[in-house]
Amino acid sequence: MSSASSSAASSSSVSIPATAAAGGLTITKPPQTATSYYKIAPSNNITFAWNFTSLLVTPTSLTVSAVCENGNTYPVGPTDGIIPGTATQVVWDLWSWNEANPATPLAVETYTLEIWGDLGRDAVATGGQLSSNMDLQFALYSPASYTPLSSWTCAGCNVNGALSDYVAHPAFASLVVTFVVMFLSGYTLLRQAFH
Repeated sequence: MSSASSSAASSSSVSIPATAAAGGLTITKPPQTATSYYKIAPSNNITFAWNFTSLLVTPTSLTVSAVCENGNTYPVGPTDGIIPGTATQVVWDLWSWNEANPATPLAVETYTLEIWGDLGRDAVATGGQLSSNMDLQFALYSPASYTPLSSWTCAGCNVNGALSDYVAHPAFASLVVTFVVMFLSGYTLLRQAFH
C-alpha cells in the first residue's frame, strides 16, 4: 500500500466528534506582535514556525505561500511550497529564490503568509481538520548597494541651497525680528538705568 493511500485510509478511519473544533495552526515564529522585516541578502533565511491546535486529522501535506501586495504569489521553502503535513516550520532562502527566478523576483513589499492543508486554501472550517491560516504579515527589503565614500554625494546637503531656504522661510524672518526687538528693548532699559 502506498504512503498516500495509507494516509488517506488512516484519516478516513479517524472518528471526529460532531462537537470538535476546527483544526488550525498558530504562528510562533516570527512573533505576530508587529510586522517583521527581512533583508533579501545572501545567507539571510527566514524561518516560519507554528504549532497545531485542535487537529484530529493530520494533513498529508501543507502548502505555504507568500502573497505580495502587488498580487504575486511565491512558494515558500525549498520544495516549491509543498511540505509534509507534520512539519512545524519551514525555512525560506530569499536570495536563492531571486537568483533562480530572475523573471519574478521578490518585491520590496509587504506579504501575507498563507498555510493550508489537504482541504485547500478556501475550504470551510471542518471539525478536527486543518483550516487555512493567513494571519501573518511580514515585509521584505533590499539593502542599497555599496557606494565608495569618494563617489558619494548627499542630495539634500547643499549648504548654499539650504541656507537660502532657511533665510527665505517666514519663521526665520520672525526669529530675526524677535531678537532685534529684544536687543533694542534691553539696550533701552540699561541706558535708562544708568542715567
